[in-house]
Amino acid sequence: QRAEDFGELIVGSAQGRPLRIADIGRVEDASVEPRALARLDGHPAVTLLVRKQTGTNTVAVIETVKKRLERIHSTLPADIDIQMVRDQSRFIGKSIDEVKLHLVLAGILVSLTVMLFIANLRATLIAAVAIPTSIIATFTVMRYLDFTLNNVTMLALVLAIGIVIDDAVVVLENIYRRIEEKGERPFEAAINGTREIGLAVMATTLSLVVIFLPIAFMDGYAKRFINPFGWTMAFSILVSMLVSFTLTPMLSSRFLRLADGEADHQTKDQGFFKKLDSWYGRTLAWALEHPGLVIAISIATTLAAYPLNRMVGREFVPNEDMGEWTIHVDTPEGTSIEGTKDVAFQLLKELSGIEGVAQIEPSIGVSGPGGNSTHIHFLCQALPIEERSVTQAQMITEMRHRLAAHPAYRPSITSRNALGSGEGAGGFALSANLLGPDLDQLTDFSMKALDAIHKVPSITEPKISLNVSNPEIHVAVDRRRAADLGVRMATVGNTLRLAVSGDDEISFYKEGQEQYPVKIRVLENQRRDVEEIGRLTVPSTTGPVRIDNIARIERGVGPSALQRSNRQFTVMVTADVAPGHALDEASNDLRAMLADLGMPPTMTWRLQGQSKILDETTANLMMAIGLAMIFVYMVLASQFESFIQPVVIMLALPIAVPFALLTLWLSGRTLNLWSALGMLLLLGIVKKNAILQVDYANVLRGQGKSARDAIFEAARTRLRPVLMTTSAIIAGLIPTALG
Repeated sequence: QRAEDFGELIVGSAQGRPLRIADIGRVEDASVEPRALARLDGHPAVTLLVRKQTGTNTVAVIETVKKRLERIHSTLPADIDIQMVRDQSRFIGKSIDEVKLHLVLAGILVSLTVMLFIANLRATLIAAVAIPTSIIATFTVMRYLDFTLNNVTMLALVLAIGIVIDDAVVVLENIYRRIEEKGERPFEAAINGTREIGLAVMATTLSLVVIFLPIAFMDGYAKRFINPFGWTMAFSILVSMLVSFTLTPMLSSRFLRLADGEADHQTKDQGFFKKLDSWYGRTLAWALEHPGLVIAISIATTLAAYPLNRMVGREFVPNEDMGEWTIHVDTPEGTSIEGTKDVAFQLLKELSGIEGVAQIEPSIGVSGPGGNSTHIHFLCQALPIEERSVTQAQMITEMRHRLAAHPAYRPSITSRNALGSGEGAGGFALSANLLGPDLDQLTDFSMKALDAIHKVPSITEPKISLNVSNPEIHVAVDRRRAADLGVRMATVGNTLRLAVSGDDEISFYKEGQEQYPVKIRVLENQRRDVEEIGRLTVPSTTGPVRIDNIARIERGVGPSALQRSNRQFTVMVTADVAPGHALDEASNDLRAMLADLGMPPTMTWRLQGQSKILDETTANLMMAIGLAMIFVYMVLASQFESFIQPVVIMLALPIAVPFALLTLWLSGRTLNLWSALGMLLLLGIVKKNAILQVDYANVLRGQGKSARDAIFEAARTRLRPVLMTTSAIIAGLIPTALG
C-alpha cells in the first residue's frame, strides 16, 4: 500500500532469521535521476516542442495550439506559468506582411512607369487592370493545386507583377501607335493593333511559360519550394496573355480617344523620349555598319561569364535575419548534470548584455543522444528587427568572440534557416559522414579530419559526433574460468546492468491512479568504486561467484554513443562557413581535405546537409534551364515558322548572363536559389524584347522593305514598348530588392 512497505519484503534468511530488504538496503520514493534540464529567466522549466504533421499549415497549427494553451493555462496552479519561447508563425506573418506590401508597392510603381512613358491616365489604367486580373485569377490554380500563400508563392506573384502587365502594355502601345500614326478610330485600332502584335505576344508569353514550367518539375530537396513557384509564375503569365487579347483591346476600344493619339504624338516628338530616340537611332545605325565589331564585343562579353562565375560564390539560400539562432556547447565527458548546469549558468552570464538580444534560454541534455548530460544548447532570440540597430550576424559575431575564451567546450552556432537545412545536418552549413566497418580505424581518421579542418581558412567551428573520452569501467571476463565455474556471460551482463545501471524495471508500484516503475541498484558509493563492483556476485552451478574472480575490472574511456549508417559505423563531421567565404568554396575545400586523408578502400565519406542540397539543386537547375532553352526554341520555331530566327532571338541570352553575375559580385551576394530564379527571369525578359523586334521586322519585310531597313525601323518602333516593359519589370522588383 505504501512505498515503504517494500522494505518489509523478505528476500532470504540468515542464522534462522528472515532477511528483509530494509536489513540490507533502503527504499526510496524518489524521482528518476535527471539527465536533462531547462531554465527560462532563471527559473526551472519544461520545454514542450510541438511539431506539425506533414502537409498541414504551420500558421493554422500554431494558432490552434495557442488557443488550447489559453484553456490549459487557466487550469494550472498559480505558481506555474506558460511562455511561448519559439513561434515560427511570427517570422512567417512578418514575411507575408512584408511581401504583401511589396505586392502593392510593385503594382503602384509598375503603373507609374507606364504612366511615365504614355503620359495618359486612361491608357495607364487600361494597362494596370491586367495586374489584379492576372494575380487574382492565379489564386484559382493555387487553390486547385492546394498551394498556400507563403514566401515562395508570394515571391512568384511579386515577380509576376512586372511581367503580367507586359503583354497588356505591348498590345496597348501598338493600339496607341496606330491611333497616333495611322489616324485609326480606337475601335479599329484595337482590332488591327491586337491582330498585328498577336504573334509576338503569344510567342513571348509561351516562351516565358516554358521557362518556368520545367523548374516546377524539378526533383530533390528544392522541389517543395520550386514547384509552387514555377506553377504560380506560369499560370499568372498565361492569364496575362488572355487579358491582353481580350480585356485590354476591349477597354482600349471603349475608353481611348483620337485626341489621346495626338497628345502621344507630341510627347514622342519632343522632350526626353525624342532625344533618346535620336541617340538610339545613331547607335543602331553604327552597330549595323560595324557587325564584326559588335559580334566580337558580344563574344567577349559572353566569355566573361566564366571568370565571373568563379568569382561569385554559391550557396543554397542566403542567411536571413530571422532573429533566432542556437549555441551548442559540450562539457568534458563524464561531467555530471550539476557540473554542466554550472557551466551553462556561467556562460549565460558571460553572454548577457549583448545589444539586440532579447532572450537566451539554456537547455541541458535534451539534444544529446539518450539525453546526454554534457550537451548544452542556448536558444537565442533577438528583439524584433524594428526595435534594434544591430543585425543578427553582428550579434552572432559578438557571441563567437566571447565564446572563443572557452575552446575546450567546442562552441558552435547555427542559425535558423527559412527553408530548413535538410538531411539531418542539425542546422550546420557543412556536414559530412565518414563510414567504415572498423570503429578504431574510423575514430583515427575522424580525428585526423578534425585536425585537418582547423587548417582550412574557409571552414570554422568544426566538430565530430564521435567522442571516445567517455569515462567507463571495463569488465574483461576470463571466458575459460567463467565456463569452468558454470557462469554464463549473459548472467554477468544482466547482473551489472541491474545492480550498477539500475535500468531494469523489476516490477511496478501503483499509488492511486499513478503507476511507477520499481528499480534496484547498489548504493552510489559502491557503484563508483571499482573494487566494490568486483565484489558483486553472480550465480553459478556451484554457488555465488564474485565477479573479480572471473573478470579483470579497470577504469577506461570509450565512445559516448555509436552511430550507424548502411550497416557501418559512421561519424558526422559538422562545421560552418567562415565569414567572407561561400558555401561552395567551403564544400570544395572539405571535399579536397577528405580526399587527401588517404582513407583505405573499406572507408567512404559523403557530404550531407546544405552541401548536398546545393549540388543537387545546381544539377537540377542546370537541367531545367537546358530543357527550358530547348522548349523556348521549339515554341519560337513554331511561332515564326523558321529554324534560324529563334537562334537570332536566343543569341541575346548569353550576353545578359555576365551582367547578372557582375551585379552579384559587386553587391557581395551569392548565386543561390533566389538569384538563380532571378537569372531565369532575366532570360525571359531578354528574349521577350528580342521577339518584339524580330516580329515587327518580319512584318516590314512582308511589306517589301529590305532587311536592313526593316531591322532599323523595327528596332526604333519597338524601342518604347521594350523600354516600357523592361522598366515595368524593374519597377516591380524594386520593393523586393530593397525590402
